[in-house]
Amino acid sequence: MLQIHRVHAFDDNYIWVVADDENAWVVDPGDAAPVIAFLESHALTLQGILLTHWHGDHQGGVLDLCSRFAGIEVIGSHQPLKGPSKPVSEGDIIRVLGAKFEVIEVPGHTLDHVAYTSVSDQFQQPVAFTGDTLFAAGCGRLFEGSAENMFSSLHKINQLPANTEIYCAHEYTLANLNFAVVAEPDNQETHKRRQQVSEMRAQGAATVPTTLELERLTNPFLRATTVAQLAERRLQKDQF
Repeated sequence: MLQIHRVHAFDDNYIWVVADDENAWVVDPGDAAPVIAFLESHALTLQGILLTHWHGDHQGGVLDLCSRFAGIEVIGSHQPLKGPSKPVSEGDIIRVLGAKFEVIEVPGHTLDHVAYTSVSDQFQQPVAFTGDTLFAAGCGRLFEGSAENMFSSLHKINQLPANTEIYCAHEYTLANLNFAVVAEPDNQETHKRRQQVSEMRAQGAATVPTTLELERLTNPFLRATTVAQLAERRLQKDQF
């Protein structure tokens, strides 16, 4: 079985490390230093990197990691990224330590954004690395794409199995839930989740990964039924 480890970076970024007993891949290494420290402390050899989009806090560590670990694969969107050796697009299949991942294009936050999904039996349940598209209780800001882009992208992710573990790239959950209870004040599941997350954060605990099933119950953006509703909620959240 493969394990997925959380590495903290900057104020609230999560870099994900997929590893077996000897080797590893990393997802969105915005900073090389904490990745190198983790790999060394666990005696792991880096084999590759997955990139979800071009923002610096997701790929800023790529060149340093490539210098440190010669010959590693760097997989990312076909749009310009820092050092991708294998560009990918919708429907492409890649293998990470024997586990098969499918690439889905999820524009909105940026136009080049992709996610990586797997139903491999190398994991205990399905997994998805969603970058800054789907967050726990939220979605990414629309820096390049449109509300229509994001609505379509969230719909794609929502087609995954309900028990899919969602590995997003930031610890934004409590702030997102503070907005969610305003967006859907009658949603008792959201109120309950906010209380749970508030207690977790007070203890310094991470709230990611989440599950698609939980997001379907409490994420006001995934729950939006029209492009207009998502656009309105995104604007409200930007000003919240």
